[in-house]
Amino acid sequence: MAKDLEKIAKDRGIKYFLVSWVDLFGVLRAKLVPARAIKGMQKNGAGFAGFAAWLDMTPAHPDLFGVPDPDSLIQLPWKPEIGWVASDLWMGGKEVEASPRVALKRQLAKAMKKGYRMKTGVECEFHLITPDGNQLADSADTQSKPCYDQQALMRQFPIIGQICDAMLELGWNPYQNDHEDANGQFEMNWDYDDALKTADKHVFFKFMARTIAENNGMRATFMPKPFSHLTGNGCHAHVSIWDKTGKKNLFATSKKDKRGLGLSPLAYQFLGGIMHSAHDLAAIFNPTVNSYKRINAPRTQSGATWSPNAVTYGGNNRTHMVRIPEEGRFELRLMDGAVNPYLLQASILAAGLDGVENNRDPGDPLDINMYEEGHKVKNAKMLPSNLLDALRQLDKNKVIRAGLGDELIDAYVKLKMNDWNSYSAHLSDWERDNTLDC
Repeated sequence: MAKDLEKIAKDRGIKYFLVSWVDLFGVLRAKLVPARAIKGMQKNGAGFAGFAAWLDMTPAHPDLFGVPDPDSLIQLPWKPEIGWVASDLWMGGKEVEASPRVALKRQLAKAMKKGYRMKTGVECEFHLITPDGNQLADSADTQSKPCYDQQALMRQFPIIGQICDAMLELGWNPYQNDHEDANGQFEMNWDYDDALKTADKHVFFKFMARTIAENNGMRATFMPKPFSHLTGNGCHAHVSIWDKTGKKNLFATSKKDKRGLGLSPLAYQFLGGIMHSAHDLAAIFNPTVNSYKRINAPRTQSGATWSPNAVTYGGNNRTHMVRIPEEGRFELRLMDGAVNPYLLQASILAAGLDGVENNRDPGDPLDINMYEEGHKVKNAKMLPSNLLDALRQLDKNKVIRAGLGDELIDAYVKLKMNDWNSYSAHLSDWERDNTLDC
């Protein structure tokens, strides 16, 4: 029986609900609903005009309804009279095919029919910058190798501490916070969970980090490459498949693994699916024009980009697109901070299930430094160099189309192509500086 949001509001003192959903570009949309009206919203949904968001709809489309999922309820730690709920999109009595959260739930249902349950954790990197977005919030954060810098970390403790306190209060079990590889960059980690819960938390974390930063006179940005000379913001995902009960990790193995990485045959098949489609998934995992300034970046101030540019995997080696840090899981390092949290999870699962169904082999792992020796690898696919190439590849990928549906992929490619065309029409200072006297 579904949880009664009206009763929960009375019991917890919630006065308002943010009935929220994420569009194809990952933008968080919401209506602020007084608790007196939440009963009707839980049954019928909150109404929206789909054309007003990044969905492939027109003003002539009927109302779009966000139906809140009561299991996703999060009471804002910094404003407990407000409850946040993730919603699934409906129109005309049917779920919206091009809804990211709906797409993820369908992939999870498909996996569950096969006896699989995906658990994931995400590593969200972000920069703390000035409100105008032009520079770092901490002008003293200037080290050439600032990763784990205690002094810089503690200067931002008022914000990092508030975010971590909130996660503790929410029961997310955060376990570490650190200053990352770029000046002004931070990462905060919490426990892995079922993929849908991780996606909902990912959406809320970005909202929470931005809000708390704003409340402290700063701005939190998850932009993939906000500064050309600094390491960009990744969003690595740790992935494992469990049985239906969620008690047995099916990626772990008690038998000898001939590749020596502690993964089961199922895990290698799943990984094979990821490797097979990764090049074409870049458009989803790296969804902006700016994304390709991260995965194809020259060496940064710290000495490394910490982002892949080829489809390779290895053991506990951070220079590869996929790292296997220990038995029973792998880390996919391709995604950046702009990735849609629901499409991230749905795409991993769609590609992985294809690998299992078709017994795809990921090939042998590489035990080399890809930053120094990547040019020696002859058979590895290079990742797209720009959003246009990535979109063209995604458009042709039959695996992802079969998994996420033609309607979602068509809408996503169409809207992102408009994004690319808008960027291409922009006249930059570089062009004027280098072409006026051609």
